[in-house]
Amino acid sequence: MSTIQGNLPEPGVSDGFELAETEKAEKGQSQGRIIFRRFLKNKVAVAALIVYVAVLVFSISAIGLGPIHGWWHYSYTQLNPQVNQGAPTLQLWPFNLGEHPFGQDRIGKDYFALTMRGIQNSVLVMVVLGVVATVIGVIVGAIAGYFRGWVDAVLMRITDIFIVIPALVIGAIVGRTAGGLGALGLAVLLAFVSWMVIARLVRSEFLALREREFVEAARVAGASDARIIFRHILPNAIGVVIVASTLLIAAAILLETAISYLGFGIKPPDSSLGLLISQNQSAFTTRPWLFWWPAFFIVLLALCVNFVGDGLREAFDPRQQRFSLKRTREPEPTEEEAAQAQAAVAAAEPPVSGGASTGSGDGSPGSGTGAR
Repeated sequence: MSTIQGNLPEPGVSDGFELAETEKAEKGQSQGRIIFRRFLKNKVAVAALIVYVAVLVFSISAIGLGPIHGWWHYSYTQLNPQVNQGAPTLQLWPFNLGEHPFGQDRIGKDYFALTMRGIQNSVLVMVVLGVVATVIGVIVGAIAGYFRGWVDAVLMRITDIFIVIPALVIGAIVGRTAGGLGALGLAVLLAFVSWMVIARLVRSEFLALREREFVEAARVAGASDARIIFRHILPNAIGVVIVASTLLIAAAILLETAISYLGFGIKPPDSSLGLLISQNQSAFTTRPWLFWWPAFFIVLLALCVNFVGDGLREAFDPRQQRFSLKRTREPEPTEEEAAQAQAAVAAAEPPVSGGASTGSGDGSPGSGTGAR
């Protein structure tokens, strides 16, 4: 038995003990439940998801959606007389929304209703663009990574052509064509030029996974190529897909903002957060609230999606460990604790069978070398 010198445990003993405890706690649970529990442990990601959903629900409940009317008494298309010279009437203490909590624009529209409508359209563009681009990227990357050869070469050269063209230039061209179609049409067309990064990530995952033993076993069992791609390989690459899609959603709101700021996005009388900034950029020095409110929600939504993406990455990849100040302050294990951890790891190893037992050579029974 190896001796332990000083108070330092053998390398990997404590890490192996913690890993064994984690695997024991997760044993018998489904993969989805394990990922969900890991995500809930990330308090920042959970808080970001709650804030994101709360902002969306608040905007829908305020001004309504389609035929559903909200509790706010002004519409984002309604012209109103100027109140308080268009300045915000919101008071934090004592709390009071006032007549126009976010103020009014230069023609008298209620800026609170405009901002809530902008949140709805920006979130719609984020979600639709992310979902459609993810589907396209997964299909292209899966086919290229699985079949390789000339199929891979053709698909990746098409991907390279889209990648080298700046996204803002493509988005401006698409936005000029689809801006009048509304937020949904703009999101769908932008998705067709935003799938390249996901396609490359999925391709790299498929190139690695297609050589694994379970894929060979599926081929021997007679599974078709489509079944191997979507039932065997894709579930093992779903972590990369989800994380990449969340990052794409965060970039989508910035792309929509830039396009609307240039005047190629959503057209009036509809509204988006980028369009509000574009329409009121000249009033930044005289009426800054017309700029700060949409800018605040753009940053808030983008940060929330990024934090959720980080939480999903840690949940899907158990090797990802968050920095813990408490863990760094924990004292080093004593000699007795290290010995117990080493014994636990040794006990978890399967026993070796089929070999001759070795003794100490002192003649004791079972030693194999002692006197009869």
